[in-house]
Amino acid sequence: MTPANRYLRSTGIDQSRKTMKTAHVLMLTAFAAAVAAAAPLLAQEGRMLDTMPHGVYQCSLPGDADGEAYKVVKSAEFEISTASRYTSAKGSGTYLLKGREFVFTKGPRKGERYKRLGPNQLQRRSEDGSLGKLLCTRIAR
Repeated sequence: MTPANRYLRSTGIDQSRKTMKTAHVLMLTAFAAAVAAAAPLLAQEGRMLDTMPHGVYQCSLPGDADGEAYKVVKSAEFEISTASRYTSAKGSGTYLLKGREFVFTKGPRKGERYKRLGPNQLQRRSEDGSLGKLLCTRIAR
């Protein structure tokens, strides 16, 4: 007789309770293994939700060699605040940032998509998903 069986007998725990405890331990172990296996998948780019730094984002288009280096597009400017919220000249709404993909999800800019280039810069995506020329850079908090 194993020490575990001697202990169970001495405490009065019968075989059915032992089986039930074993089943619970196996289920918890399987659950922990599933969570551990899923962790790398959740960490892949585009899966984790994030937020952009708060502040005013100035948007601009590239200039030309004869004039200014860039041309500010005042109508595209926006400010990011707490809780994934933004405000623009047209109103306010919310955004979602998954990995490097940024999208306005509610409000007057709903559906506009950007690629996050760095911690303070976004590049607008065209309707077909390709990168456009408009860049938005955080200039103030």
